[in-house]
Amino acid sequence: MLKQIAEKRGFFAALDQSGGSTPGALRHYGIADSEYSGDTEMFQLMHAMRVRIMTAPAFTGDKIIGAILFEATMDGQAENKPVPTFLWEDRGVVPFLKVDKGLETEADGVQLMKPIPGLDDLLARAVKLGIFGTKMRSVINLASKEGIAAIAKQQFQIGQQIVAHGLVPILEPEVSIKSPDKAGAESILREELLKGLDALPESSRVMLKLTIPSVPDFYRPLIEHPRVVRVVALSGGYSRSEACQKLAENHGMIASFSRALINDLKKSMSDREFDAALAEAIDEIYEASVDKA
Repeated sequence: MLKQIAEKRGFFAALDQSGGSTPGALRHYGIADSEYSGDTEMFQLMHAMRVRIMTAPAFTGDKIIGAILFEATMDGQAENKPVPTFLWEDRGVVPFLKVDKGLETEADGVQLMKPIPGLDDLLARAVKLGIFGTKMRSVINLASKEGIAAIAKQQFQIGQQIVAHGLVPILEPEVSIKSPDKAGAESILREELLKGLDALPESSRVMLKLTIPSVPDFYRPLIEHPRVVRVVALSGGYSRSEACQKLAENHGMIASFSRALINDLKKSMSDREFDAALAEAIDEIYEASVDKA
């Protein structure tokens, strides 16, 4: 798994919408709020959509090297197998788990992660299910040195807790594409991340999931850092075509897209239409990840 994540050409599928983002994702897929009652039914519908994606012919390790899962998806089944087992054994896709519990209210221009109660128990369970790594997201809205330093500190602290379980954490300090000084925020973030990486034990390995930078190749020092396995990009609200165009300008950075991957998929599609739309998205995102400008 480590060799595939570190070296193989391809990208990540982010299938980790949870909580507040799930109703919107279902609406976009074509399932109205009135079609379900309560969280249990909502997540059952979401799981069915994810299984439809994961079992599509184009969803394989040929182009998708990793997939990020929501906890309920990790605990679910695909073709009568635990989802992590199905992904790795049947599809050749390395499974990751989203572990954060959402965001705090904005302070100092950023949104830290909420506390993650029971994280050690969740990580132990993830290991038993065959999960390789984790992902956790915080958000940067302003070019605030104090706020961004706090974001980086929290990400690295929890990251080390995850490393202690033998998992590879993806640290995701997302810079909002709506930030009034996005490039300034990215400059501060790069400095803070480099400091955090330099302070890690030599044996530690992490990944980074970052907003596509305003200046192409701006994150090259992070990509080349010896403690970084891979740097992946979030689509951040860009359309798929715009995200792919920007990503193609950043060497060594591959996609980890969610909305940009699944936006064209609808529940009403026939299997043939669904599979064709997904294959088209996979091809476009793969090219942007491996064929650089």
